[in-house]
Amino acid sequence: MPDTWDKDVYPEPPTRTPALSSQTWLPNPVVYLTKAFDLIVDRPVTLVREFIERQHAKNRYYYYHRQYRRVPDITECKENDVLCIFEAEMQWRRDYKVDQEIVNIIQERLKACQQREGENYKQNCMKEVELFTQVAKAYQDRYQDLGAHYSARKCLAKQKQRMLEERKAAKAAATS
Repeated sequence: MPDTWDKDVYPEPPTRTPALSSQTWLPNPVVYLTKAFDLIVDRPVTLVREFIERQHAKNRYYYYHRQYRRVPDITECKENDVLCIFEAEMQWRRDYKVDQEIVNIIQERLKACQQREGENYKQNCMKEVELFTQVAKAYQDRYQDLGAHYSARKCLAKQKQRMLEERKAAKAAATS
């Protein structure tokens, strides 16, 4: 504060803060209730939680980086081996979801490049366009026309049909 001020507008603060005087000799029940809550409820819960957190810290497991072991393909399973066929089916479904995400990521990159470049995206985003066409073609070759009830067996049958058609086309091209 400056040395000169208007004492009517800004009175001078007291030099000493008065101490609180307790008006009653009875203890405050709120203090005892908070201490009782702390001892009865809060501390045991905190101790249990800290113990559990220490146990979890020893065995840290990150779910978002889970890596499944590769299982044999459905072609490698024996005819009546239900467990092997089930594992191969689940592996195929994981691969299907991974392939979907790969296509989505490449598509997002292409869209971002198109947004960034504007009118000149055909010239400046050539690499992204080629990559997207390759990835989309591979995805369509593998998973297109599987229907709503897709499975590893249907995909394998489709792959077999495609191989037979390619073989037939190669023979027809060789003979002509």
